[in-house]
Order: sequence, then C-alpha cells, then structure tokens
Amino acid sequence: MDKNEISNPPCAEPELVIDIRSILNKRIPRNKGRWIPSFLITAVERLIRQKELNEILKATLPSEGSEFAKRVLAHLDIKVEVKGLDKLKDGARYMFASNHPLGGLDGMALITVLGEKYGDDNIRFLVNDMLMNVTPLKGIFLPINKFGRQGREYANIINEKMESDCQIFQFPAGLCSRLQDNGEIADMEWQKSFVAKAIEYKRDVVPVYFEGQNSKKFYKIARWRKKSGIKFNLEQILLPSELCKARGSNYRIIFGSPIPWQTLAESGKTHKELASDIRMKSYALASDQ
Repeated sequence: MDKNEISNPPCAEPELVIDIRSILNKRIPRNKGRWIPSFLITAVERLIRQKELNEILKATLPSEGSEFAKRVLAHLDIKVEVKGLDKLKDGARYMFASNHPLGGLDGMALITVLGEKYGDDNIRFLVNDMLMNVTPLKGIFLPINKFGRQGREYANIINEKMESDCQIFQFPAGLCSRLQDNGEIADMEWQKSFVAKAIEYKRDVVPVYFEGQNSKKFYKIARWRKKSGIKFNLEQILLPSELCKARGSNYRIIFGSPIPWQTLAESGKTHKELASDIRMKSYALASDQ
C-alpha cells in the first residue's frame, strides 16, 4: 500500500478469530442479549462452521494478500485450472470483469492467480466495504460503497489506482450468482460502472469466466427468501459454510480476449448495454475447452 492510501498507525494485531458469541455480546445491549438463548448462538456457530473457519485462519495466518488466498486454497485442497492468461499483454492496463458464482472461493482463486502474475502491489480488487473486515486481504481491497468523508477519500484512492499501472478487478454483479427463472445459475444484471471507469481511464476490459457453483441448499434458500419478500439477504449467512463445503473441489478460470476501451467508447451503445454484452462474453467463455 503506497503513501497515498489510507492506513492505520502500526500496532500489534490481536489473534484473528471468529467468535459469534463475543460479537453478539459486544453489539447487543445486556438487557436484550439475555433473551438470546445459548442454543441459538450455538446453532449459528454451527451454521457458519465457526470451528472450521478458525482452523483455516490458524493454518494460513499471518500471511496476507495473494499468499493468504493461496494458503486458503491449499488448506482446503482446492485445485484451479487456469486458461487464457496468454491473451494478456505485458505492460497493458486492464479492468478485469468476472462472473461471481461462489461468493468467496472465486475471489480467493482470482486473487491467487492475478497476484502470482502481477504481484500484490499491482492488483486492486473493488469490493463491498464489508469485506474490508477480512484483515489479511485489506491491502489489495478497495471499498466501493463507503459514505461520508472516508467514502470521498477512498473514491480519490480508487481514481488514483485507475490512473496507475495497477490491474483492477471487479465482480460487476455485486452479489454472487443466483438460480434464475429459467433454471440456470447465473449472475444478476452486471452494474455498468466498470464500463464507465474503463473508458474514462483508458483500460481494456478482460471478461473472465469462473466455472463453479454453490450447493443446491444455498440457491433454494435464496429463491425462498426472494419469493417470501424478505429483504434481508438471508442466504449470505451460508457463504462461510459454502466455502468449507468446497473442500477438495476443482474449479476452472478462463480469461477472455481483452476488449479495447476504444471499441467500447466508439460502440454507440450505452454503458448499461455494454455491461450486458460483456457479461454475455464472460459466459460464452464457458464453452472454451
């Protein structure tokens, strides 16, 4: 992280562990917390597989960045096949845009691949600000939905990184893939902001396809939640357990041919239309054998 980026004064980091009971005790007033039965807290701990997650942290820390991501994959015995890296030119500045099927491991795998190719100092992932709580990856993350003064500061940092030689990565859908009405598991609509930034900062766009799925349970709960009209993203609670369930899995990442920013700028299409086109190019890579 360079001198222009936000950092905290150096201090000794406490051991990083996930402790749901402690989190609830700190966040819920004492006079209300007593109404949460102990068995319910235990159920949540089991639901998110707290014990397994802490085992992963113990096995991978104090590593950071792509090394941390690489160790997570190794601990879970995850194998990743990568195709298309030869399409990327040395010295080029890219905006990588990928589908988001898993909500965790796909990010870890892509961080590993891009970190090995470019080095951690030369990659930045645009993420939901909640992910800034993933301490080992803070150095390569940039939050895109901060508010207030800190939001303005990060917006300036994002613009500086866009102007730099850093490679920028984003999951344009924001949320991970869901079961669609036609029975397919795919991303929701891709947000258009990555197209606007790519054109503004003269970055070629690289469509990426990540081949993988979460469990059927995840999609069923997401479907039920949507039909029930529940606004709270209930299925997100299952993502940590989905990561643990993936132990021993094999995935495939395919990088497509870079799309020149001039082609996008001169297309005559809106940014929304271009985002949809690039989304289709990403999924078309699935047939690349």
